[in-house]
Amino acid sequence: MTPNRSRGFDRHSLNELGMLSAVVESGSFVRAGEALGLTQSAVSRAIARLEGRVGIRLFHRTARAIALTDEGRRFYESVAPHLAAIAEATNEAGDASTRVRGRLRVNVDEGIAQFVLTPRLAPFLEQHPELSVELAIRDRMGDLVGEGFDVAIRFGIPEPSALKSRLLLRTRVITCASPAYLARHGQPRRPVDLEKHRCVLMRDPATGSHFGWEYIRDKKVVSVNVSGQLMVNGSGPLLAAVLGGQGIAQVLELYTREPIADGRLVQVLPEWAEETYPLHAYHHATRFMSAKVRAFLDFVVALTREDPPGEAPRARRTRREGPEGLP
Repeated sequence: MTPNRSRGFDRHSLNELGMLSAVVESGSFVRAGEALGLTQSAVSRAIARLEGRVGIRLFHRTARAIALTDEGRRFYESVAPHLAAIAEATNEAGDASTRVRGRLRVNVDEGIAQFVLTPRLAPFLEQHPELSVELAIRDRMGDLVGEGFDVAIRFGIPEPSALKSRLLLRTRVITCASPAYLARHGQPRRPVDLEKHRCVLMRDPATGSHFGWEYIRDKKVVSVNVSGQLMVNGSGPLLAAVLGGQGIAQVLELYTREPIADGRLVQVLPEWAEETYPLHAYHHATRFMSAKVRAFLDFVVALTREDPPGEAPRARRTRREGPEGLP
């Protein structure tokens, strides 16, 4: 057979190699065609094209049987492991849509990682022993695709994006302080009273200054010019400073459930706490969502389903900062 070297390996070649494997395993063109849903002549033509492509005769053909030639056998033994690897990779990829396994990379802000996810991940990981989770702390969501993240859990208003976003909850922005601080400095009765207190401030990365403080009551918005000696850029240090009696701070209620419930913190000006802040989950297109992403999203939805104590079912206003805003 004269070699035809002008046609290199392409997508048709892979189909032809699959037919070669079917013929070898079944022992005939007829049975191979039945297994593939093709006619005998279609299989025969595909094998002939493959022979022309590689430049060797693959089969001895008789009226009753076929058999690999020596060259055909050597060729098949060379390609068979690769075909098996492709089949295994295909099966494994398909398995990812039904089996929770592998590594899940989650882009998350510091507060969600510290106060919401890591304290409650143990049952989820025990339920899925073949799964490992990496929580990557980021100030901004950034490029979810380019950085190889499967999911992001972020506060703030979503930016226009090809990613899918799902609102998980709206948590109130509350003001709180330790009982020790309030015993020393007194309890504010009006938002303007905060201007006389030591406040723990949260740094706004966009300006380098601190986020502004606003209070909402019956649709009335009051801005307060607060000040303090301590400014931080993370929810962990913010909460730690308030617990340590450093001053008064605005904190997301989602992070303060336990210290308020056990008396380590006291909410200040609760009647002015109508501002809320949205938490979203971000992921790639749902059409090809893997089982691990689906399982994690179900877990996060269940984790955040309950409203914090005292939170109104419907938010009257959400914070207007950028897509990340107040951590």
